[in-house]
Amino acid sequence: MTSNNKLLVPHRRQPVDMLDRVPRSEKSFEVPSNVLKHRTRRDVLIFGASALAALTAGTVLLPDETLQRLDVHRKLNLPGKDWLLDRAIDIDDDVAEALYSSNRRVPTYSKSQVTGLKNNYNGATPEPEYIPTWTLTLKGLQSGLTLSLNLRTLLKRFALHEEITRFVCVEGWSEIAWWGGIRFADLIQAFPPVSQAKWARIESSVNLDANGNSDPYYISLDMETAQHPQSLLATHFHGDPLTLEHGAPLRLLVPVKLGLKNVKAITGITFLADQPMDYWRVRGYSRYDGI
Repeated sequence: MTSNNKLLVPHRRQPVDMLDRVPRSEKSFEVPSNVLKHRTRRDVLIFGASALAALTAGTVLLPDETLQRLDVHRKLNLPGKDWLLDRAIDIDDDVAEALYSSNRRVPTYSKSQVTGLKNNYNGATPEPEYIPTWTLTLKGLQSGLTLSLNLRTLLKRFALHEEITRFVCVEGWSEIAWWGGIRFADLIQAFPPVSQAKWARIESSVNLDANGNSDPYYISLDMETAQHPQSLLATHFHGDPLTLEHGAPLRLLVPVKLGLKNVKAITGITFLADQPMDYWRVRGYSRYDGI
């Protein structure tokens, strides 16, 4: 301690390997002790308050089942809990949407790196009866028409493109898969949507629930993602036509989105000005789902 009641604080040292190459003399600067004490006390109080607030908020937001496992026996169903969680999801979606760039592509892989992909229907795999009469219905077109296109028409009109990308599931797993199909952007160029269209509603009317009952699946997809160069309307998987397990005869592949956006067994696409609802959004998940 110096006579003027100031504390000597050593200047931060460089890493040892840097010191070996560039010799430096130790420097110091002075900080008044009362300032240091004030800052230290204030920082401790702020840290403690922040930690307490985070712990309290975390306890409030945890599911009751989790609280019971942690031996916390309070039933916390606060009126604003769902609203707060929804706002957090919305903020995450807004950030992901703001960071989107059509110039950013996800990594691609070689065929030797392919790992496969499990059948991950949210319900049961549809029966094959729909395949012979399957068509893709397009609505919200600039022409004002509603079109129905069969698989033969699609394969004859559009070039096939292949890509090997990582499929990322919201459940926490991922796999590398080899896809072939029509670029979504090519379909949009051939059948232009209405000029005000900013979203596409993509649905599978043949989707089934876990009990095998009809459970139509639908998602919203922003037009920027639809036109991303890696977005495909996939017709092939690992070099062969799609199987029922992987969404035959046509499925959506958007590798810049989580797997729940990658609709299997597509039966309809509708272009809209306003964002439509998602199957999983009404069940508490996010709406944008970018990665």
